[in-house]
Amino acid sequence: MYILVINAGSSSLKYQLFDIESRTMLAKGLAERIAINGGRIKHTTVKGDVEKEIIVDKQLPDHTVAFEIISRLLTDAENGVISKPEDITAVGHRIVHGGEKFSHTQIITDEVKETIKALIPLAPLHNPPNIVGVEAAEKFFPKALQVAVFDTAFHQTIPEHVFRYAIPEKYYTEDRIRVYGFHGTSHKYVYDEAKKYLNNPKLKAITIHLGNGSSMTAIDENGHSVDTSLGFSALGGLIMGTRSGDIDPSIIFHMMEEMNMTLDRVKHILYKESGMLGLAGSSDARDVRAKYYKDDKNAKLCYEMYGYRIRKYIGSYFALLNGVDTLIFTAGLGENDTLTRKYACKNLDALGIKLDEEANEVKNHPKQPVEIQAADSKIKILVIPTNEELQIAKETYELMKGL
Repeated sequence: MYILVINAGSSSLKYQLFDIESRTMLAKGLAERIAINGGRIKHTTVKGDVEKEIIVDKQLPDHTVAFEIISRLLTDAENGVISKPEDITAVGHRIVHGGEKFSHTQIITDEVKETIKALIPLAPLHNPPNIVGVEAAEKFFPKALQVAVFDTAFHQTIPEHVFRYAIPEKYYTEDRIRVYGFHGTSHKYVYDEAKKYLNNPKLKAITIHLGNGSSMTAIDENGHSVDTSLGFSALGGLIMGTRSGDIDPSIIFHMMEEMNMTLDRVKHILYKESGMLGLAGSSDARDVRAKYYKDDKNAKLCYEMYGYRIRKYIGSYFALLNGVDTLIFTAGLGENDTLTRKYACKNLDALGIKLDEEANEVKNHPKQPVEIQAADSKIKILVIPTNEELQIAKETYELMKGL
C-alpha cells in the first residue's frame, strides 16, 4: 500500500512516498518557488541504499502543476517507483493547527476543510497553504483517500489547569486563547520509538525537539502529552533560531510605548530577529558553534542561555511527571549538535541526569536511537532521529485500517 505524505507551504511542497506495510520510503522531494519565478523540483528516488536525485527546473504557477510533475516523476518508466497515480491509496497531509476541534487524525471532508479554514486566525502562515495542498491533491489524486494529521492533536490531552491562561475566562470561551502546542507529530514519533527501544510500555519521558523552531513536551506513562513549551503560538518557550521564546510580556508594551515601535515592528523582532540570531548573529547553529570554538563571547552566551532555558523546562517537567525515565533529544540540533546537548544536560546531577561527554561526541548524527547517559546516570538520555513524514504515513494507515 502506497501512501504519499504532503507538507504544503505557501510557495513550497515537500513530499515523501511510502510503501507503508514495509515502512519503506520510496521517494522524496521538494517543489519550491511555486507561483514565483524560478520554480524547481528536487526529486530523489530511494532503492535500497541507492539514492538518485533528479532536478526539474520549470515554472510552477500553482500547487496543482507541481503535483502533476511530481506524479510524472513517481511513475516515470525509467526512474519511477510506481506504475500509475492510482497506485497511491492515500495522501496524508500535515496540517499545522487543528484547534480544539481535532484531537485525532481525520479523513478530509468538506466539513473538515471548512473547519481548518475557520482556524486560519490561529495559524495564518500555515493553515492557508496546508489547505491549498489538500485541494490540489484532491484534484490530482481523486481516488486516493485524503487524510489530515494535525500538529496540535497530540497535545489535546493537556489538562485544563495547564492549557488555560490566567486571563478573563471569556477570552478562552469566546476566542479560544489557550495553550495548543506544536510539533506533536515529532514528539509522538520519538516517544513511541523510545518505548520500543527501552521496552517500556509505561514510559515517562521529556521529549526535546530542537530545530529552527523548538519545543519540549512532558509525556506521562500513558503516552499522553501533559504539558508543552509552545503555547498559543509558536513564539514562546525555548530560545529558537530567530524567535525569542519566553519573555516578560510587558517588554512588548515598553517597545511600543517608550521606544515608539509599531506592533508590526515588534512582532518582526520577536519572530525574525531574536533567538540565536539576535544573540550570536546567526540562526544557523553551525555558524554559532564555529564562533563558540573561536571564543566568541556572544556565541558562548548564546549556548549558555539556550541550554539554561532547556534545563529550566526539564526541571519543571520532572516535577510535573513526578520523575522521568528518559530525556529524548531530536530534530536538527537535538540530533546533530553536541554542544546543545552538553549545555542542556549541565548540572542536572541532583535529578539523576548525567551526560557521558564521550558518548555525546561519538554518537552524534545517529540513524537509530542511541544512549548518551553516563554509567551512573539514573535517567536514560536518548538521541532519536525524528521522522514526522513516516509518523503521518503511519497515522494515515492506522485510520484506513479502522474503516
